[in-house]
Amino acid sequence: MPGWYEFELGKAADILVNELFKLKEGETMVITADTESDERVVNATARAAFAAGGKPMVIWLASPLGVGKAADPMFPTESLVGALKGADAWVEFNNQWIFYSNVYDRAMKENPKLRYNCLVGMNVDMMVRTIGRVDYPTLKEFLDKLTEIVKDTNEFRITTPAGMDVTFKMTKERRAGYSLGYSDTPGAHMMSGQVYWGMDAETLNGKLVFDGSVNPPLGLIKDPIELTIKNGDIMAFGSGNDAVKYEAWLRSFNDPNMLKIAHLCPGFNPGAKLTGDVVEDERVWGSVEFGIGNMAWRPAASHSDGICMNVSIWLDGKQILDKGKCVHPELAKLAKKLGKA
Repeated sequence: MPGWYEFELGKAADILVNELFKLKEGETMVITADTESDERVVNATARAAFAAGGKPMVIWLASPLGVGKAADPMFPTESLVGALKGADAWVEFNNQWIFYSNVYDRAMKENPKLRYNCLVGMNVDMMVRTIGRVDYPTLKEFLDKLTEIVKDTNEFRITTPAGMDVTFKMTKERRAGYSLGYSDTPGAHMMSGQVYWGMDAETLNGKLVFDGSVNPPLGLIKDPIELTIKNGDIMAFGSGNDAVKYEAWLRSFNDPNMLKIAHLCPGFNPGAKLTGDVVEDERVWGSVEFGIGNMAWRPAASHSDGICMNVSIWLDGKQILDKGKCVHPELAKLAKKLGKA
């Protein structure tokens, strides 16, 4: 008997290697994983890369006790960087991710041709739903339309049923974009369905409420975590059990930048669901992810992502989402085609 989703997994791995990475014959694809990663996902991707004429190289690592720069002391840094410097493509399946670490920073800087896709924590079920069953042309049309609507917005407002209510403005560059999951050009790429809005963090004010998951350190949360935000800085935490744990974790680094909001990304992958896995959670349809801590332009000891569910969004006073549902006519039409009416 075949393994669970055996056939569907093969198709998803083929889409990842041939459609998204467009791996060419003779190219080297490095696949990194740790002892918390899903072996079936790793092996399916390696098989697809080999079948495409590529040269798969699978690197298994001991799972560090942290992610990003917090994991640096536990990585075999020089060996990892050396392997990645010689690669054409890199897909990361590590559960305790290399992304944002010094290994990642060096590999991307020292190998300018490297094509990277961040699929941390990927498992069979997630790969089938969020990669193998995605209608990429329609999703691209949806994300293009959303980007067009957003690009000239001055003031954003986001609320949730959990009590969140924040406002912010865009950076002077007014950067607005998204990830469709394609990794066929040099640089870093993300799984499809994550939107990037160039928030000017110093204009972010109000009450921020995480009611989905927080990674690291908590995963799925039981009680909403309330953060009082002033000009992009966390000024106060709520009193719930998860809020107390989260505050203790952020302050444990003794780094003031770990109390600063780094970015926000709305989620629109039609197959994503809240599972506690960050790469999927931050793409749940109608959610918004806020990053805290380390960014390329402002280093910090680590990085954390919190998920806000069922968001309502206003652009210069005009509502486009209501509790996670698209109310803008053109977006609503495309959402219905993607099964998200």
